[in-house]
Amino acid sequence: MTARLYSEEELNALRLAPKRVTNPGSRWSEKPSGAPVHRQRSFKATGEGAAGTRFDLYQRQNLLDEADFSSGIALVSVDGARLTLARYNGPSHEHGDICYRPHIHRANAESIATGSKPERHAEETDRFVTLEGAFACLIEDFNIAGVSATHDSQRTLLP
Repeated sequence: MTARLYSEEELNALRLAPKRVTNPGSRWSEKPSGAPVHRQRSFKATGEGAAGTRFDLYQRQNLLDEADFSSGIALVSVDGARLTLARYNGPSHEHGDICYRPHIHRANAESIATGSKPERHAEETDRFVTLEGAFACLIEDFNIAGVSATHDSQRTLLP
């Protein structure tokens, strides 16, 4: 649960604020214990306009299911508490009315205020079908510099 309440305006400001990745050479690591077996890499970023604003970004890919991936960003407070701002998920599962399609979870003020998972709400998207494409969308949507990713080409997108 988030320790503080955020308004939609504050969440939008966090999304739009320029950020810079401080460890662009982050390496992939495999996580063989537990299920599913996946590979992951994490990045640290700082807000360029607000001193001390820290963010964690990640990419995670199931090694047994190409459609099972996630790319996300979290705000990290001074005390280490995390607020997941967004997750860009692959089409490996159902989420409410979204049936096996890529979708984006975004934190919203209502979920935070009710004590729900801040990013529980999701919207279907056709902007990506791969982890690389999802990460490219996250970089673009959250104004992140210092790391790059390639958008999925139009011919690879789902019908």
